[in-house]
Amino acid sequence: MQISKGVEYALHCLIYLVDMPKGQSRGIKALAEFQGVPESYLSKIFTKLKKAGLLRSSPGVKGGYELAKRPEDISFLNVFEAVEGTQSFFQCMNIRENCILYRDQQELPKHIACGTCLIHSVMLTAEQHYKHYLTRTNLQWLHDHLQKTIPADYRHRTQIWFRSIEK
Repeated sequence: MQISKGVEYALHCLIYLVDMPKGQSRGIKALAEFQGVPESYLSKIFTKLKKAGLLRSSPGVKGGYELAKRPEDISFLNVFEAVEGTQSFFQCMNIRENCILYRDQQELPKHIACGTCLIHSVMLTAEQHYKHYLTRTNLQWLHDHLQKTIPADYRHRTQIWFRSIEK
């Protein structure tokens, strides 16, 4: 499984909406320019995030996006599923039914016909663990961690840059 760059772009850009006062928005153009990502691609990602109820948009020249939920209520899994979809990571093709020993039989043996394939079971368990971890990790956690690790000067320069571009 490979996660698209859209999830990374979304998470990197959403963090710049966490401290926005309610009712204020940030434009796609500014976010794309600041992060150095393609504006058209980021726009498509933000459309998905809005459709998933994670963002609100305001129209017009000064329009943009703001979080539709509190940062602690937006998990990494919410962002992942908004961008990538909710389809299971592992698509079991049930190939054991195609085994040469059973291929031409009218009825499959019990050990094949019923019960979950052990491989499928392992993959589903792995997916559940992955999703559980992404559910526990949210934008507020990311914001708090970054506040501790990114120098105050960088955070201050970031705020100044966004204010200057959005005038």
